[in-house]
Amino acid sequence: MATFGKEKIFNLENSIEYTDGGVISKQVTKSKGGNLTLFSFDKEQGLSEHKTPFDAIVQILDGEAEITIGGNLHNLKKGDCIIMPANIPHALKAIERFKMLLTMIKDE
Repeated sequence: MATFGKEKIFNLENSIEYTDGGVISKQVTKSKGGNLTLFSFDKEQGLSEHKTPFDAIVQILDGEAEITIGGNLHNLKKGDCIIMPANIPHALKAIERFKMLLTMIKDE
């Protein structure tokens, strides 16, 4: 299942808008092997601490984010990536508005 058409050219950063005071998510593609999801966060918005059973890679497309993984704080800006390990608590917060691509690859 895919939100974006196959064999169609698109720009990730321009494929999701910001919303005042909120967070938007938009599925790029999903399969039994994993998924790619775009997110946009307004300043000071975020996702509270949680865990996932699979590694997840965050790619910052625009802006600046604060990502906490297992209690360790990481500041990321446009162009930066980080791997959030499976089963380790993590949280995200927008220092400035930011957009990201979340890639989750599921183990077989």
